[in-house]
Formats: sequence, structure tokens, C-alpha cells
Amino acid sequence: MSDPEVPNPREARSSPDPRTPLPGSEAITARSQPILSIRDLSIAFRSGPREVQAAKNVSIDVRAGETVAVVGESGSGKSTTAAAINRLLPGNGRITGGQVIFEGRDLALLSEREMQSVRGSAIGFVPQDPMSNLNPLMRIGDQIAEALEVHGIAGGSAARAQVVQLLRMVGIPEAERRANQYPHEFSGGMRQRVLIAIGLACRPKLLIADEPTSALDVTVQRRILDQLQQLTSDMGTAVFLITHDLALAAERADRLVVMYQGEVVESGKASEVLEDPKHDYTKKLLGSAPSLTSVSMIAATSAVFANPASGVPGGTPAQKNLMEVRGLTKVFPLRSARAGEATSFTAVDHVSFEIARGRTVSLVGESGSGKSTTANVLLGLESASGGKVLIDGTDMAGLSRRELFAFRRRVQPVFQNPYASLDPRYTVQRSIAEPLGVHNIGSAASRRRRVGELLDQVALPASMAERLPHELSGGQRQRVAIARALALSPELIVLDEAVSALDVLVQAQILELLASLQAELGVSYLFISHDLAVVRMISHEVHVMQAGRVVESGSPDEIFANPQSDYTRELLAAIPGAHLSVARTPE
Repeated sequence: MSDPEVPNPREARSSPDPRTPLPGSEAITARSQPILSIRDLSIAFRSGPREVQAAKNVSIDVRAGETVAVVGESGSGKSTTAAAINRLLPGNGRITGGQVIFEGRDLALLSEREMQSVRGSAIGFVPQDPMSNLNPLMRIGDQIAEALEVHGIAGGSAARAQVVQLLRMVGIPEAERRANQYPHEFSGGMRQRVLIAIGLACRPKLLIADEPTSALDVTVQRRILDQLQQLTSDMGTAVFLITHDLALAAERADRLVVMYQGEVVESGKASEVLEDPKHDYTKKLLGSAPSLTSVSMIAATSAVFANPASGVPGGTPAQKNLMEVRGLTKVFPLRSARAGEATSFTAVDHVSFEIARGRTVSLVGESGSGKSTTANVLLGLESASGGKVLIDGTDMAGLSRRELFAFRRRVQPVFQNPYASLDPRYTVQRSIAEPLGVHNIGSAASRRRRVGELLDQVALPASMAERLPHELSGGQRQRVAIARALALSPELIVLDEAVSALDVLVQAQILELLASLQAELGVSYLFISHDLAVVRMISHEVHVMQAGRVVESGSPDEIFANPQSDYTRELLAAIPGAHLSVARTPE
């Protein structure tokens, strides 16, 4: 389906159609013409003896100063299309038809040497995964300076000054000091900000941003996107935004392009697509986006979570606390402290809360607030510096090695990136069965049967058992991670950003799965997230963390309807799409 002609909202109403050649075309302003014009682009990947079509006849225009957001579920072809623009397709991928016209040149026809002069300087790129896109052996500042030096923007002390300015621009505190640190010394959100700084370093004419803020909390996300918007306004930089977050796309983009199964199924002004979606798939996306969902729909989705007593085996009301956190403190030493600087950092500062059986407790807050460190202490991956963590009244600090091993059967984690937490060499069968083997539970035959039961519980077919992680979608991998966490029949599952990297449809499926598992098994959840819209849907109790402390606690309704803390109000105000008007989803 071709991309319909939709004028840039920033253009004058009298601008001529840029696709129509006119005499005296030099009089047409540059901003009225597409800086990027993708025409009937088709892309295929070789899989064994055959080719698989990943994109079919995709047509998208992006004008100077315009933000175009491409949305769709995992596998829809949006990231593949973005990779083709910069000629960064994997080795088994190729452009089989169409054109990618950038500033009058078809990028598909350029030599590799010519493309190298385009990448970075004229077309910036912000990838999604900071761990695989930052060099672990180079200091952060050197990696940003490299982008400036390679393209002749600045060198030496001038480059260093720009590095500090870029780090400040993307919200990195103590920019001069942090520039000397390595990627492992940054949080995931801060590493993502570094990638954004690298992408903006040469002030490109077009910025391709592939899920640039999926790992960021809402306040940092807003700061970054405000900066991108400022660039668009000041410099005419075009932004090609790839995202699974429809609310974010709707709030930030001039135009939305919806992709499904490799094709563009709908395109238009963001406001028009929201208010009057034409395609059934677009309507489905809108209905699944948490921050675009009506309050009544949220209530319906969270009905199971809101009634934990019904999910406890035997129908016994869930009152007794499974875990109690009392005055928890975690202090990290700073190895490279200078004279006069603090020699330690308090990541968690006297945090207290309880987790009852069969309930979902959420910790929310921005990157660096201490929520993941709290989770790591509860999992026994970090030791507490102070306070207590009690499980069924027993202090974890007093557990023997044998008792701690038994504790791990009761508390299991599900992390953000299932690809990183699954061994790429292990089949699904082996990954799920591994905890059973570690704890010497059952025979090989009984473990195989248990894996079949777990796959059924997480709504995956038995045929998945022999697949490897790279053969699964992101949502399927996360289901495998949940199945593995369930293998030992735990009483508590700690979910650390477990749905933040998933598209809205898969996210909705995983949340529904978690709700049904809680109803069936009576399992408790500690849900760590920066996505307040999701937290509102699934939580019984919410604790808001800032700078290592809990600044507000309450039910989701209390927190969202009547926040007491300025920080909580700031978090709520930063939720993308919360105030947008959308079409009513059919019942």
C-alpha cells in the first residue's frame, strides 16, 4: 500500500506537491520536498535455499523538520526498513526492489565508500541495544569523540568540550566525570542516552531512531524527545522514529506509518490516525496501548489482579505476607573517588514494603532510583548493607548456603532482555529444564513432561521445545523466560522491566498471561518498571522510588488519581499519550 500524501504540518498551506515536477522548481523551498523518499521498497532475507520477504512495496516520505513514526508489532518490517535506509541489513538480507532516495541520490546504488560518508554525518542512527552497540573497552567520552573526529567535526580539546555538552544535553549528570567512565559503569538507561548523544553528535539532517527510548523511564524519555523535537525545530533535522510505543509515536510524530507483515497498511497525520483509524490492525494497536486505553478498559484488564483472593489455591484470602522488606539499605563503594569526593554511593536508602501472597507489588521510578538494586537484593544477587529482608519471617541474611539454595526455588527472576538471559546454544527444552536439573528434581523423562506442561501454561506449542532462542520472536522468548521461572513452582517472581521492550500487542498478551497464572497458581509478583501505564493495569500496590528512597506508596487508583509527591506528579505528567484523544475501541 502506498504512503498517502499528507502535508507536513510545519509547511505553508500554499506549498506545492513535492512529487509533481514544476517549472522553476528551484523556487520550491527545501523543506517542502522530502529529504528521504522510500519508493516501493522490497527487502528479502535468505533462509537456506529460499528467500523470505521481509518488506513489500514500502513507500514513505520524510521531509526536513518532520518526525515520521513507524509503528507495528515485532516482525512487521519497521526495523528492517530502517536498516535498509543506512544500508545496514544483515549479510543474508538484500534490497530486491524499489528506491531509497536521500537528498536526490538513491542510497541503494551508492558504493560502500560513498555510504560511509553518509552514515553518521548526514544520517545519524540510534540503535536500541546499548550493550551490543557500545565498546566495553573504550571510555564513554572517547566513543562520542570518535564520531566527531571521524567526520571531521572536531578533535582534541574541542571534541572533548562537545562530548561534555552532548552528555549534558541527553541528561547525564556530572558529565565531565562520567565521560571518563566505561559502559559497565552506566545503568542501561544511561547507556541508551550515550547512544543518542553519538547519533546526534554530527547534527545530521536525518536521524534514524530505532526504539531509542524503550529502555528509559518516562521523565528521561521526555527529556530526550524534547531535545529531538528542539533539533527538528532549530535545524530542520528529520526524524525517522521506529517504535512499538504507539502512545509515544502519536504524541511526538507529525505523521504515523503503521506496518503489518512487511507492508504499510495505514499512514497519515498522527491526530487523524488516532481519531479515525481505518485499518483493523491499527484499531487493534490502539486498543492494546496502555496509556491510550480508557479507564474502564484498564479496569477490565486488571480485574484478575485486583482480586487476588480468587487466585489463591483453596480460595483462602491472601493476607499473610510472603516477604517483608524493613529499612533495606544498599551502599556501593566508589573505587575511583578523588580527594574531597564521597567514597560510597547509597543506591537504596531505608526502603520498607511488604509482598502478600497472591498479590502484585510494583516499584516504579526513573533510572537510578534504586528499584533494580532493591530487586537484586531480594533475589539474593546482592547483599544488603543494612535493614532486613524476611521471607516467611526468616531473615535472608541468616540463611546458610544450603538454605539460600532452597530459597532460590521459592523466588525466581524474569529480566528485561530474554535474548540475553537465555543461552543461545540451548534449546527451549533445555533452557526451561535447566533449573529442574540444578535442583535435582525428577528424572529426564519427568522433566521433559514438565517442560511440556510449562509451555502449555505460557501458551506456546509443544513444537517450540526444540527451537533455539534466535528462532523465536521477542514475545515468544519472554514467554520461555516466564516458563523457566515457573519451572520450580516459585512463590514469588521478580519481573524486572519484563515487558518494556515488547510491542503493545505482545505486551498485552504477556500481562494477560501473568494475570491468569496468578489466578491459577496464587503466585506473587514484584514488578519493576518505568512504565506507569502498565503498572496501573496490573498492580495491587505501588511504591514510587526516587534517589534510593520510597517517596510515595498506595494503590494504583490512589497514586494515579491523587498523587501526593511532586516527583510522582512529574512521573505521571511524563506518560506519553496520557492526554491524547483516541478513537473509542469497539467492544
